[in-house]
Amino acid sequence: MGNCCRSPASVAREDVKSSNYSGNDHCRKEKSGNKQKQITVLTDKNKENIEEKYIIDRELGRGEFGVTYLCIDRSNRDLLACKSISKRKLRTAVDVEDVRREVAIMKHLPRDSSIVRLKEACEDENAVHLVMELCEGGELFDRIVARGHYTERGAASVTRTIMEVVEVCHKHGVIHRDLKPENFLYANKKENSPLKAIDFGLSIFFKPGEKFSEIVGSPYYMAPEVLKRNYGPEIDIWSAGVILYILLCGVPPFWAESEQGVAQAILRGAIDFKRDPWPSISDSAKNLVRQMLEPDPKLRLTAKQVLEHSWLQNAKKAPNVPLGDMVKSRLKQFALMNRFKRKALRVIADFLSNEEVEDLKEMFSKIDTDNDGIVSVEELKAGLQKVNSQLADSEVKMLIEAIDTNGKGTLDYGEFIAISLHLQRMANDEHLHRAFSFFDKDGNGYIEPDELRDALMEDGSDDCTNVANDIFQEVDTDKDGRISYDEFAAMMKTGTDWRKASRHYSRGRFNSLSVKLMKDGSLNLGNE
Repeated sequence: MGNCCRSPASVAREDVKSSNYSGNDHCRKEKSGNKQKQITVLTDKNKENIEEKYIIDRELGRGEFGVTYLCIDRSNRDLLACKSISKRKLRTAVDVEDVRREVAIMKHLPRDSSIVRLKEACEDENAVHLVMELCEGGELFDRIVARGHYTERGAASVTRTIMEVVEVCHKHGVIHRDLKPENFLYANKKENSPLKAIDFGLSIFFKPGEKFSEIVGSPYYMAPEVLKRNYGPEIDIWSAGVILYILLCGVPPFWAESEQGVAQAILRGAIDFKRDPWPSISDSAKNLVRQMLEPDPKLRLTAKQVLEHSWLQNAKKAPNVPLGDMVKSRLKQFALMNRFKRKALRVIADFLSNEEVEDLKEMFSKIDTDNDGIVSVEELKAGLQKVNSQLADSEVKMLIEAIDTNGKGTLDYGEFIAISLHLQRMANDEHLHRAFSFFDKDGNGYIEPDELRDALMEDGSDDCTNVANDIFQEVDTDKDGRISYDEFAAMMKTGTDWRKASRHYSRGRFNSLSVKLMKDGSLNLGNE
């Protein structure tokens, strides 16, 4: 049911104490627009006012149904995450049941160091609130992108954690149904931080032998039997196998330009082990990937068998050698819209209030030690260390590469503001609407190809027509030839194309995809 406990929360407790934001504005907006009959989701007992127990602070992340906020326990000042699921968005009995089940599953699963802990669930007139452990270290995905690849040893460590979570779920009669890098967060920013599974919004209870037919999950991580509408807990092993493939080479195993194309690639099941870096990856690692991505769920390894596989058993002996620059360059091929995103971040930076910019200006001045108006890699690294940033060198380098438009290896003031926005997740809805309006010159509510091309040309680029076309291929998800605000916001709040495409899609959309696959014969692809 959306993202939970998202992204870094570098708010000090003292800052929180002096904060005059209580979150009441958010609640008032919800109430004033809510004309529908009040529903009770969790209990029949009296509704609780969450703000009597917690201070609701800034937004950390946003999903299809829920918005996650930093929250502070008034009794002990502990920093937590609160996912608030608006009742206005729970339009059907299925939606309500999903929330009830998410809470039930999080309460049912045992306390485990690799699963985010639910502190409590409560509701008021407007929303259901899930108060849980705060994970400050960011998404697994972000570390993959920042490094460009994992060594085999690093991939084995991550895979072991993921599979331990799957094993716990399956032992306790739960299928996660939405395993993907975005649903694993690091507890803190340290290199050896624990990795935790989050977001059980699509999870479901199961009994041995029980089969399910509802298509849910995220396109690139879906097992073939999900598309065939007949699946059990084995689908979690497949999704974990997709994550392992990405960890080792930087791209998903089944990829195409369209949702339908991705589904057909999954059903075909051909895994590419020929392109770099696969020739240099151990046979044991490839063997495990093959057995996790076995099309027949009856032949696929169980969670216990994956954990007993020799590659994971001997993880400490796995090669610790970087797998080459090919992975990083391939990831960049997936990031064509980054130029669009950069431009939007610059626009947001221009709209920031003096108060918002003041702290960033001060930081820029401190980091720009030689006062030449630009920040070098070395100055940025030193500056980030001064402010106690836990970013690894490779992550700093990747961030500079992402924002450094002309490849000069330094950042000017505007670029520094943009990178700071990225790091601090300052792209809230108000900022995004302003940026969207900048591109939507005629104010018709959509960004057209010529508007995007003209905006990119302002940066002095020559190949703007091709770049604009490429961006449209990635961002225009409903393929109507224009970018809506929702598509723009999704692009800004996520990342490269296959990550963007892995966000939740509606059930109706998946049902439509299933009908298409049935009509064109794709569902028989794996049986040929």
